[in-house]
Amino acid sequence: MRVLSLSKIVGVVSCVVVLAASAQASTDTAVKIGIVDMQKAIQGVESGKKAKTQLEKDFNSRKAELQKEEASIKKMGEEFRKQSLVLNDEARAKKQQELQERVMKFQEMTARSQQEIAQKEQELTMPIIQKLRAIIGDVAKTKGYSVILEKNENTVLFSLDKDDLTDDVIKLFNSSKS
Repeated sequence: MRVLSLSKIVGVVSCVVVLAASAQASTDTAVKIGIVDMQKAIQGVESGKKAKTQLEKDFNSRKAELQKEEASIKKMGEEFRKQSLVLNDEARAKKQQELQERVMKFQEMTARSQQEIAQKEQELTMPIIQKLRAIIGDVAKTKGYSVILEKNENTVLFSLDKDDLTDDVIKLFNSSKS
């Protein structure tokens, strides 16, 4: 079984979209495709800005804790190196074991912090994304778009500015009360 390369898959998908658009156009109804930059939208809406501020606050707090622990471990490592020449084998092994355990705990703490920040980001942004999707659907229906694609550097290579609905979505999101 052969594995298709990403460029071949993109080519096939592009052909399907063009063929679908051609078939649709031949029935006198043009396919209208719009784009939305979800990252820009999330960062542009007021609740997205608040979420970003909260995440930065949490991140900076944890970063300070981790930096403090890292400095402590470095100091412990320097002390170990200085003392290792005068310690007997048993004491040196014990100190090395303590240092290794502390490093492992630090790595676990770092991984746990990253995981918690990612989870917090998801918790804060998921309601925003859901609301954005609903607004995007409403804008698409109102403006007669058949398809709305997410704009990022890997999917949309070109689009006309008039088809970028991001600013409209941000304005609607910020003006809605719910």
